[in-house]
Amino acid sequence: MLLRRPVSTSTAIAVCSTIKGIDLDVRATPGTALMNETTGTVIYTPPEGQNLLRDKLANWDRFIHETEDVDPLIRLAVMHYQFEAIHPFVDGNGRTGRVLNLLYLVDKGLLDIPVLYLSRYIIANKRGYYDGLLAVTTQGTWESWILYMLEAIRATAVWSTSRIGAIRKLLDQTAERIRSGLPKIYSRELAEVIFVNPYCRISDLVAAGIAKRQAASTYLQALAEHGLLEQMKVGRERLYINPALLALLRDRSAT
Repeated sequence: MLLRRPVSTSTAIAVCSTIKGIDLDVRATPGTALMNETTGTVIYTPPEGQNLLRDKLANWDRFIHETEDVDPLIRLAVMHYQFEAIHPFVDGNGRTGRVLNLLYLVDKGLLDIPVLYLSRYIIANKRGYYDGLLAVTTQGTWESWILYMLEAIRATAVWSTSRIGAIRKLLDQTAERIRSGLPKIYSRELAEVIFVNPYCRISDLVAAGIAKRQAASTYLQALAEHGLLEQMKVGRERLYINPALLALLRDRSAT
């Protein structure tokens, strides 16, 4: 389990392999150069040579685990810069680095589970992200980079908290609609299972012990007829979409 490992080179390899769906290792080929989107000029070239990359990753490991006198959020900002500058894989470095951020916060006890979607902030503020990385490389401008990452964590935590609160409220409202409108099939467990994902299958109700297959199909059909779910056929399978939950997850607003 990745969550039980401290963040390290082996963790990074496992994460990137999972993201790419193949077994891979630290690259032996040159990394992709970072180019100015407007001019096409190369503004950063990652280091080359597998031995050099492993040396730099070993230094990255030591910084993560041996600089206990540095606040963990400051360490996260620095370790993220280091990882992206090393660019150890042929592809998937950005996604891997953002996953490692979450695993690090879990490892340090700052998150119970990796639910802080930092990618949302970084994608929305991409120019500041790349400008900050480059400024550290070319000018040693650490303060603005660290402040950028701290703001990313703060803003994402606020947004995530609001989303969690909104989902809990929607779950309670949905449970009440089932209880009042469909009392014969109501259970809190039924309301909760249709909130595990934005879509639900008959097998999900069966696996949760709510009903056997025929009854589970009847329950989901009743929820669809009541306007709580929408049916969608994908191949031979029938999915039941939770439109209110899906809309909430797609909502990009912070509140």
